[in-house]
Amino acid sequence: MIRIVEPGPQTTVQDLGRFGRLRYGIPPSGPMDVRAFVIANRLVGNPDGAAALECTLLGPRFTVEVPCAIAVTGADAPVSVNGVSAESWATLVLSPGDVVRIGAARAGLRLYLAFSGGLDVPPVLGSRATYLRGRLGGLEGRSLKRDDVLRLFAAALPSARTLPRAQIPTIDSEPEIRVVLGPEAERFSEAGIAAFLSGTYEMLPQSDRMGARLAGPRIAHTRGHDIISDGIALGSIQVPGDGQPIVLLVDRQSTGGYTKIATVGSFDIARVGQVKPGQRLRFRAVDIPEAHRLRRAWEASVAAAAGGPVAAAPAA
Repeated sequence: MIRIVEPGPQTTVQDLGRFGRLRYGIPPSGPMDVRAFVIANRLVGNPDGAAALECTLLGPRFTVEVPCAIAVTGADAPVSVNGVSAESWATLVLSPGDVVRIGAARAGLRLYLAFSGGLDVPPVLGSRATYLRGRLGGLEGRSLKRDDVLRLFAAALPSARTLPRAQIPTIDSEPEIRVVLGPEAERFSEAGIAAFLSGTYEMLPQSDRMGARLAGPRIAHTRGHDIISDGIALGSIQVPGDGQPIVLLVDRQSTGGYTKIATVGSFDIARVGQVKPGQRLRFRAVDIPEAHRLRRAWEASVAAAAGGPVAAAPAA
């Protein structure tokens, strides 16, 4: 068992997601940074989709009551075991009574904490992922709180290993996010598209797992900002009447009626999810063949770091 002493501001149970339910208004959820999540699980000998923790800005402090192994990945943050500094992106073998603390992120926003065996919480609609707005999955559909107890599935302790530094992704202070223009790019003026692609946008505090709300150069429409509601893909960038973009993320709604200027490539969703409020990002347009190339390069990078391709998820 794991006993939570301090939970951090938003720590939730996630797995690779709840698929096949978006048509009913239930998003897939799952980790914002799939690469970091999968590597954390593999460092402790788990399947890719084993339930683990996603922590926002600050990780938890907890005690372990059974022998187990953990791995911390994602944002750059200090990790300690019994007050002694420990490595992230590495297997850490723990004994009963050990106290682990994960501090505030120095770079990036979201951390991942995997436990050998995976977290034993009941699946809801085929997934253990927490969907906070719907209060589904995870631990009672909510973020962790003080004195919560998490059970682990039984598993043998894995061999310890550390991810080579060259395979740990760099977290940029102002990332360039690759997008494919459309599906309603024709509803924006040339000046509006130019502003979108040349300006920098600040991540607002109102951002969450549903959407990244940005502030920057106004993006002008040509024929209004409303459309007949249609489907929202992961990474869709809506632009409402105020001209400020919103990147829709893992807890997104299933449909929306604002014009969409572009879609963030799946390979860059994690980079959006690692931008702290107050930091900035910019966008660069790529065509579909280039987006396919970037996706293949991302898959190869994950396979090289994790020891094989990520288990394919069903279509949402």
